[in-house]
Amino acid sequence: MVTLDRLVNVLGGYGARLCCCPVSRDVALRDVVMHDPDAQGLHGDVFLAVAAGSALRAVELAAAARASVVLVRGPGPLAPEAVRSAESAGVAVLLVEQDVSWGQLAAVVYGLVLEGRETESGRGPTDLFALADSLADALGSAVTIEDQLSRILAYSSLQQGADRVRLETILGRRVPEPVRELFERRGVFLHLAESDEPLFVEAEPAHGLSGRMVVAVRAGRESLGSIWVDCEHPLNEARRSVLRDSSRTVGLHLLRSRASADLERQVESDLVIRLLEGTADTASVLSRLGLPPGRFRVVAVQAHIADERHAALLLAFERATTGFGWSRPGRSTLFSNTVYTVLPGDDVAAARAWVDALCAALPGQVKVVAGVGAAATTAELPASRREADECLALHDARAVPETAIAYDESWDDILVLRLRAAAAAGRAPTRGPISDLARHDTAHATSYVATLRAWLETQGDLTQAAERLGVHPNTIRYRLRKMAEVTNLQLDQPGKRLAMIIELAVSDPQD
Repeated sequence: MVTLDRLVNVLGGYGARLCCCPVSRDVALRDVVMHDPDAQGLHGDVFLAVAAGSALRAVELAAAARASVVLVRGPGPLAPEAVRSAESAGVAVLLVEQDVSWGQLAAVVYGLVLEGRETESGRGPTDLFALADSLADALGSAVTIEDQLSRILAYSSLQQGADRVRLETILGRRVPEPVRELFERRGVFLHLAESDEPLFVEAEPAHGLSGRMVVAVRAGRESLGSIWVDCEHPLNEARRSVLRDSSRTVGLHLLRSRASADLERQVESDLVIRLLEGTADTASVLSRLGLPPGRFRVVAVQAHIADERHAALLLAFERATTGFGWSRPGRSTLFSNTVYTVLPGDDVAAARAWVDALCAALPGQVKVVAGVGAAATTAELPASRREADECLALHDARAVPETAIAYDESWDDILVLRLRAAAAAGRAPTRGPISDLARHDTAHATSYVATLRAWLETQGDLTQAAERLGVHPNTIRYRLRKMAEVTNLQLDQPGKRLAMIIELAVSDPQD
């Protein structure tokens, strides 16, 4: 079922604005009607006011068609008399920019409402479990439906006698990796990529695998997944025919589901980018995204498989945006080579748990690194995004065991990175005590810079500095006296000591 709220959210990405809403945004939309001057008695929940002439006339036509919402194209704002008429008639008005064609609008609206009707009647893209049950009844065997990465999409309720692999697949939501490798060696995936014919996969007791038939699910030439049927022996021709026909039905379901998801992903991505770049109407954007007001964290994610980055990144984005109806905690966008997610709440542990869940949902060969910005209000989200990017940069700057680096614990390292970036831009000092000592070390093979660093970092403790360098404390005293002959250190001044610590941190790439 499609509601007015969902229609408004989706069409918002096409420049539509809800100008008047005298009805509940939860009202169900089951029919679409397009204005036709030659037709009589038109009725429908969504009225497309093609060539209506004016917004007022469009509202009148929609009211006559008993519509809940009317789509009007125009420059805006909506005429006051049209607003009054819509409020009186109980018709919501969506005003669409003129550069959006009626053909494009009609395709989106009809697609959404058609999907909603089929889902409601038990035939839609979310009804794969019912389809798996029907196929299991027809074949008398347990059935699973998987995507192209061997992740479970649906399975039949009939699973009696299922082998260990089937049970692990259902519980783990994906085919176990050793079994995937077995299928790879046997050429199962190659067959699925090249053929529409069902294939019998022989049992492998060592892996807990019984025999089964598999057939590819595709739309045109594009692979969408596969259907697996438990059977000790190859199916007869009649049942193979049923399996082939079912693969086309499943393909249609998956194609519709993906088309709807892609549409919503586009709208979601555009809205999230507006938040990350800064927008004056944050309350409206949050409402359209279904996010509660409060504090948020921005999570930046990059992913790659070996040297291939694009495929893994798309998989990460697909997983981050899987599940609609506001069932996900965050909202995401794919921008350049990074997936950005806005997560409600200020708990850094929750953000890390979200990253862990994302990693667990991806294939094992995908390597993920993430950065978590500090907690922020909606107005501070651009800053949280920059912090998340800087946390990502720490993965490149130094080896860290954590998948996700959070700004809360790494702000000091990020500060040094910022200073190093300024230094790399030619803003580092080339004259002063540190530069003088560095030149002396180069010319005379001394260790004055390392000695000064150890003394400063131990806050002038000669014993600790000596232990760090592996020398006697008297050696530190001697070197400090010799340094004072090379340059004007002024170690008795706190400001000078602080400046030298900063310059040393910025100049040392191993810090």
